[in-house]
Amino acid sequence: MAKVRTFAAVRPRTDLVNEIAALPYDVYSRAEAYEKVKGDNYSFLRIDRPETQFPPEYDMYSEEVYAKGRDMLLGMIDKGEFVREDKPCYYIYELIMDGRHQTGIVAASSIDDYVNGVIKKHENTRAEKEKDRINHVYTLSAQTGPIFLAYRDSATINDIVNKKKQEDALYSFTADDGITHNVWVIDDEDSIENLRNAFDSINDIYIADGHHRAASAVKVGLKKREENPGFNGDEEFNFFLSVLFPESELAILPYNRVVRNYGGFETLSDFMNALSDICEITPVDEPFQPVNKGEFGLFAEGSWYKLTIFDKYRNEDPVEGLDVSLLQTYILKPLLGIDDPRTSSDIDFVGGIRGLSELERRCNTDMKLAFSMYPTSIGELFDVADAGLLMPPKSTWFEPKLRSGIFIHEI
Repeated sequence: MAKVRTFAAVRPRTDLVNEIAALPYDVYSRAEAYEKVKGDNYSFLRIDRPETQFPPEYDMYSEEVYAKGRDMLLGMIDKGEFVREDKPCYYIYELIMDGRHQTGIVAASSIDDYVNGVIKKHENTRAEKEKDRINHVYTLSAQTGPIFLAYRDSATINDIVNKKKQEDALYSFTADDGITHNVWVIDDEDSIENLRNAFDSINDIYIADGHHRAASAVKVGLKKREENPGFNGDEEFNFFLSVLFPESELAILPYNRVVRNYGGFETLSDFMNALSDICEITPVDEPFQPVNKGEFGLFAEGSWYKLTIFDKYRNEDPVEGLDVSLLQTYILKPLLGIDDPRTSSDIDFVGGIRGLSELERRCNTDMKLAFSMYPTSIGELFDVADAGLLMPPKSTWFEPKLRSGIFIHEI
């Protein structure tokens, strides 16, 4: 059973929410973050990426940088740009992208559920990326970026959400990227109790996006337990900021691949000849987005091809049967020499939100080959996590992205 509880959020003043809300810190390079916040006095990216307040050559991981983030947050609270909720609540957070509605419950999830495997992961994390967010959360005494969680649909939760959405929203705004964000507060005791009981009956929750934020929040919580040996488990540091979505409302976009060269092959023709032993290759007249598992698009030297992997290479294993695994196992590694996509400088990854034109652009600049992918499904993500396994890197791309700065969980 999952322990998902209310919390009293620090949240933007109503008239400033659109100016404060920001995309997650990790979607920007350092240079992009600097450019994004230039001349901006409200964007939460300034607090999520406080190195932007220092010269570009400054050590972005220094104590002074994290302290600056803390000071900016406290300053905005002091000026009334953020307000503290006067009682613990649940919140409803709806995102609308291209007419598709995705609605989740904003809550505080248990670090014990993460440790004990009730909250399941499907990716490894990297220590150096964790360290940055650990320092950020610990110095600010606050979690500022929500972890994107998923669960199998609950009729009870759906009913509560749909009823609340008939009321006036606390926030309703459309960001510059066209994504609409709506927020409602659930503060009546009956709804709170019904939601708490509904989550109590859920045995499995899954990290969809935000593995590093989750791992960092948990490690800060465990650190604070060591610092407070008399803790009773109800302290806010025992919980982390999350938004929980039912699986039926989630969509995963493909995570495409671009490759720098032809591996050990001198020409594209040589590579294609070897590839023909793995896939059926069909030239196509326009950019190809796969519509079935086991299909890939290939763009090279100005032309698109549809690749269909032969049946003998398909696999029912939850991980080995993923399209990203098939591509890695039978094409990227043996034909193109990419043994470890985590470390190889010969491969890069392009989120599906950027479209197929981005693959063509990359091949016309710094890459030779591009592979468009069939997206991993939410069911496949659940299967991998249920089996206690891990997906290959860059297997899923979720859109729309949750905004940071709308909800802050003080610990």
